[in-house]
Amino acid sequence: MSSNTNGSDSNAEVKKGEKVSGIKSFFAGGAGGMCCVATGHPLDTIKVRLQTQPKPGPGEQPRYHGTLDCAKKTIAKEGFRGLYKGMLAPLAGVTPMFAVCFFGNDLGKRLQIKDPNVPLTKVQLFLAGGLSGVFTTSIMVPGERIKCLLQIQADSHGPQKYKGPIDCAKQLYKEGGIRSIYKGTAATLLRDVPASGMYFMSYEWVKELLTPAGHSKSELSPARVLLAGGMAGIFNWLVALPQDVLKSRLQTAPEGRYPNGIRSVFTELMATEGPAALYKGATPVLLRAFPANAACFLGYEVTIKLLDMLF
Repeated sequence: MSSNTNGSDSNAEVKKGEKVSGIKSFFAGGAGGMCCVATGHPLDTIKVRLQTQPKPGPGEQPRYHGTLDCAKKTIAKEGFRGLYKGMLAPLAGVTPMFAVCFFGNDLGKRLQIKDPNVPLTKVQLFLAGGLSGVFTTSIMVPGERIKCLLQIQADSHGPQKYKGPIDCAKQLYKEGGIRSIYKGTAATLLRDVPASGMYFMSYEWVKELLTPAGHSKSELSPARVLLAGGMAGIFNWLVALPQDVLKSRLQTAPEGRYPNGIRSVFTELMATEGPAALYKGATPVLLRAFPANAACFLGYEVTIKLLDMLF
């Protein structure tokens, strides 16, 4: 493998067409994000329900015995549409969120480039990706909050409080203002900064491993892009999962239950369920991570190439 050719590839891509890179990133990131949501939302629904199911009492059985059991019960009760509950909220935020995400990553790379011929180190790629996590949090939090509430509501046995995403947003604002809509911001930052760093760094690293000597990473086949994107999704969630469990608990809890935010969630979780609870929902998360993120990066790369042909 020609490490010099492959290593400086990402630097060259940042410098090439710098003036239009933001516009291209917007459309390409949006396309990739929509591919990601459409592919991964059913397993995301299962993940949230496993993470937030109540702890069974003495002698009681848990509501779900695992990923497959949760899927079966969801489909039996709500049909296949039940797996897509709450998808409108993240889908509506996908285009700007992924646009900002990929823009933030590109900006993070640009800020660290001193010589276009010197490849960025893995640490620098991690830091660039981490910056994207900071950028996306303000867009992601409201959609994540609404999505989780709708997913949990569909799984409850009581009356339906929210009629849909818009009604949910209205009620949240009425109950606690903008602060209620952005509940879980600190938890989302704690999850997304390190996870995004791992996401983009591992994508570039796997692409580098898959690139034959003397070739550019931009020449990789769709199959290899799918593999690199899928592995990036796996690495992302291995870092993000504990924080995601805390975020889901916080965002779906009644007002006032956790007065100190994520710290209160962590304390209660450790006292009642132990460290293993931080990895609840790991199976659907990792099952979802590969195809969803493979689709995301392929959608992004294909859109970038189409835009390069058109402009």
